[in-house]
Amino acid sequence: MAGGEDGRGEARRRARGELEGEVLAALWAAGGPVPATVVQEQVPDAAYTTLLTILTRLGDKGMVTRQRAGRSYVYAPVDDQAGHAAAGMHSLLDEGGDRAAVLARFVSDLSSDDERLLEQLLHGDHPDRG
Repeated sequence: MAGGEDGRGEARRRARGELEGEVLAALWAAGGPVPATVVQEQVPDAAYTTLLTILTRLGDKGMVTRQRAGRSYVYAPVDDQAGHAAAGMHSLLDEGGDRAAVLARFVSDLSSDDERLLEQLLHGDHPDRG
C-alpha cells in the first residue's frame, strides 16, 4: 500500500522518505513540469498542503525545480530516475567507510547478468549504443 490505509482499513504511517519517493515517481511519470495538483492525482491519499511541503523540501534539497506558471508553480525533477538512483548509490558509498569493502560486497552480490553489464560499462561499451 502507498500510505493511507493498511490492509485492515486502518491509517498507516509512511516510512521516512516514502512520500518523497512517491512525489518524485509522480514527477518522473509526468515527463515534464507539472503543478502540484497533478502530483496529487498520483498520490491521492496525501493532503495537498503536505504535498506542497514535500515539494518545497525536495526543492531545498536540489532535487526538484519550481517555476512560476501563471498564479501558481510547476515542479520538475532535477535528475531522471537513473540519475537519482546513482546519486543515492554514491551517497551510500561515501558513507560506507571502507570503499573497497563496500564495492567488493556489492559486486559479489550481483547476478551474472548484472556482472556482465557492469563489465561492459567499465570497458566503455554502453549497451544502449548498439
